Amino acid sequence: MEYSYVSGAVTVKTVKETKTEGEFHLEGLYPGYGATVGNALRRTLLSSLPGAAISQVKVKGVKHEFSTIPGVMEDVVAVMLNLKQVRFEFHADEPQVLELKVKGKREVTAGDIKDTAFVSVVNKDIHLANITDGKTELEMELTVEKGLGYVSAEARRAERLAVGTILLDCVFSPVRSVRMNIENMRVGEHTDYNRLKFVITTDGSITPSRALRQATHILRDHFDKVSQSLPEDPSASSEQKDSAGSPQAGFVCDECGFTAKSERGLRTHKSKQHS
Repeated sequence: MEYSYVSGAVTVKTVKETKTEGEFHLEGLYPGYGATVGNALRRTLLSSLPGAAISQVKVKGVKHEFSTIPGVMEDVVAVMLNLKQVRFEFHADEPQVLELKVKGKREVTAGDIKDTAFVSVVNKDIHLANITDGKTELEMELTVEKGLGYVSAEARRAERLAVGTILLDCVFSPVRSVRMNIENMRVGEHTDYNRLKFVITTDGSITPSRALRQATHILRDHFDKVSQSLPEDPSASSEQKDSAGSPQAGFVCDECGFTAKSERGLRTHKSKQHS
């Protein structure tokens, strides 16, 4: 491999993992690459992974978000804030409408939202409201959709909406936090290689290891597109032809483990000898 002196020693260890939190060690990173790789992965984990959230709500008998619901302890604003905390496993391309229908004096939780074949609630114990009157019926239609990052309700005010529809701010990202730490480690005779430690916390709709894998794929795809868009390097192809024709071409790097700088010096010296 052309750049094996940089990436040849890299390994990933899963220290521990639950459904919502995982610790991973990326070991054997070339000196300085702990920060290079770590910052890119952290930003991607926090901003670029798709997730699902409630984007709009209709409550039976309610015309706007500053109303109260007869027989319900919380006002509409408080109920909307609670709904923002509900997380979903989402397996559809288009927005999906879920229903919540409850009656009688009781606590209403996210578990009262009816799952469908495409959408299911992850954190069913989230408190939504308290019904204080035994005759009260609480009915809601919740629109759940897929997206990236954060989208404010204000940014979607221009949409045509039915009367009584309440828009919510959407936090789509399934990753709640990413803690990162870099320390030196030994690789062979070198003591300045990097160990990158990640602690990733998710909302439960995706496992931490899957989130890390998706982040690496996103970065890889971007770098692939950048590489493919660059013009071909004629000198690189001629060097490859020269190396392919020389029986000792691979000896310098592959067998001795010299750095790229040392290899270039040896090749220059060798070419002078043949000239």
